[in-house]
Amino acid sequence: MVRIEMISGRLCLISVMTFLVFISMKVASGSPPHIVLVMADDQGWGQTGYYDHPVLKTPHLDAMAESGLRFDRFYAGAPVCSPTRASVLTGRANDRTGVLSHGYALRRQEITLPAILAKAGYRTGHFGKWHLNALRGPGVPILKSDDHNPGEFGFETWLSVTNFFDRDPILSRLGEFEEFDGDSSEVVVDQALAFLKQNAKQSPTLTVIWYGTPHSPFKAADTDMAGFEGLDEVSKNHYGELVAMDRSIGTLRKGLRNLGIADHTLLWFCSDNGGLPKIKPETVGGLRGNKGTIYEGGLRVPAILEWPEELKKSRVTNYPASVLDILPTILEITNVPYPDAKRPLDGISLVPLLNGELETRRKPIPFRHTGRAAWIDNNMKLLTNSMKKGSFALYDLAEDSAEQNDLAEKHPETFKKMRQQLLNWSRGVDASATGKDYPTGQIDAGEPEPRFWTDVEEYRPYFDDWKKRWEYSSRLSKRKK
Repeated sequence: MVRIEMISGRLCLISVMTFLVFISMKVASGSPPHIVLVMADDQGWGQTGYYDHPVLKTPHLDAMAESGLRFDRFYAGAPVCSPTRASVLTGRANDRTGVLSHGYALRRQEITLPAILAKAGYRTGHFGKWHLNALRGPGVPILKSDDHNPGEFGFETWLSVTNFFDRDPILSRLGEFEEFDGDSSEVVVDQALAFLKQNAKQSPTLTVIWYGTPHSPFKAADTDMAGFEGLDEVSKNHYGELVAMDRSIGTLRKGLRNLGIADHTLLWFCSDNGGLPKIKPETVGGLRGNKGTIYEGGLRVPAILEWPEELKKSRVTNYPASVLDILPTILEITNVPYPDAKRPLDGISLVPLLNGELETRRKPIPFRHTGRAAWIDNNMKLLTNSMKKGSFALYDLAEDSAEQNDLAEKHPETFKKMRQQLLNWSRGVDASATGKDYPTGQIDAGEPEPRFWTDVEEYRPYFDDWKKRWEYSSRLSKRKK
């Protein structure tokens, strides 16, 4: 069997050898695995126990890392949430998909992982934060009439909310609003396990769990804040939310074991962008920058992949990988082809990495967000805070993960080469942004612009009741009468 991957927007035939080495995969014997994709909301790279955080303990993420593949250089798709979510679902840089920043809509012309797998016989479900339907403000349940709800992108089942959500949330089940009690992370994990219990014995499943934790505003249970008494109130609640989220990871892993599918499930955890500023202790493990920046602190995130029947031994990898790689990796594992060979993908399959450590990544990891860009080629990283001004810096992440020493003058040939590669790629993204990748060669009419849900008429009947809820009262008080 020949594996096909997208390199610089063009198809390249890769030797059969890599696939043959990995032939033990269950897909080769006709039994595709269950897939569970879990993503935190604003968890920084340094916010895990396995990175020796000074106050936060994450025993369940630690246990997952001890039995799976821990990525020490894993990257979000962008330094904010919606763009990364678009990249997870499409395998493409966010600017190609219309998701320029937070609160932008994913174009309905995009090809998504759940849509591909649903056609291949997978049952698909989304649970938690969505934020790909052009609605801003604290998360509210998604309307049945919303033409950018998760169902439009291949999720047969969804229990979802527009944006971040907290304790005792209101969620939308296929457009019907439901109220829940308890921590939001535990709520969505319980609901995802119910979906798996109903479907996993009959069909392979894709379950996407997107937490609202630890995004602001922060509200943790008193018991989850135990041990953080010396912190300010904001930080105390922030870390309390992460305690509950970690506990829900434990519930999820135990639930998979109880259902008898843990060994046959690929469980992949990561965060959607770098950690927040102003939280004490800091969130990014000593990296430069935070959420919203294109430095490592804004882009590098914790990530773990667990798959007991195939990853027999745990290990830690420094191989650079990205959420852009999720779609091509899963498609190779499930032996499902990408349906448009001409459409450029920006990620690569990590199947060879699952089978053993790799020395180098042959395809750089690209970033473009609100006029800024970065290009990671193994240990070297090129970045600019203004594509328009054209000022770039070059860092060696192996020697300088804090990005303090610009090597552009010291390594002019590397700098020149990477700069040209980035600019060439960016021109391709410009073409995608105008719809050139789509069969019609243009963007369909009707894609919404970002707006607040308080400006959506169909939400108006709920305003009086929602004014009594702490998470909505502030937003509703700002609404123009």
